[in-house]
Amino acid sequence: QVQLVESGGGLVQAGGSLRLSCAASNRPFMYEPSAMGWFRQAPGKEREFVAAINWPTRDTLYADSVKGRFTISRDNSKSAIPKIAMYLQMDSLKPEDTAVYYCLTGIILNEKFHEQGTWGQGTQVTVSS
Repeated sequence: QVQLVESGGGLVQAGGSLRLSCAASNRPFMYEPSAMGWFRQAPGKEREFVAAINWPTRDTLYADSVKGRFTISRDNSKSAIPKIAMYLQMDSLKPEDTAVYYCLTGIILNEKFHEQGTWGQGTQVTVSS
């Protein structure tokens, strides 16, 4: 089973930036996902979709709350064995972006990301006002 590990979280002031990373391990040789995405969960709230990227086409989806501030991307390096790595550049951060951020593989159907796989530990993002 593919394992995903999130990193890059931290404490930042409102208006600041962070870059999250998600790396896959324990994956089958030459494995590539259909899509990957980010979710987040703030204290006392349900998990919510943040962004997703179609792996072959690099088409992206964003939640309205992060459009124009967050940018999702994938590794573009060319190697014999595909590197499964995804990033979330978060700019103009707001206190309401405070949450644990998770990455998952999945598929995009009708412009909606459907997550698959196992939720990892996530990475904490805290934005102070």
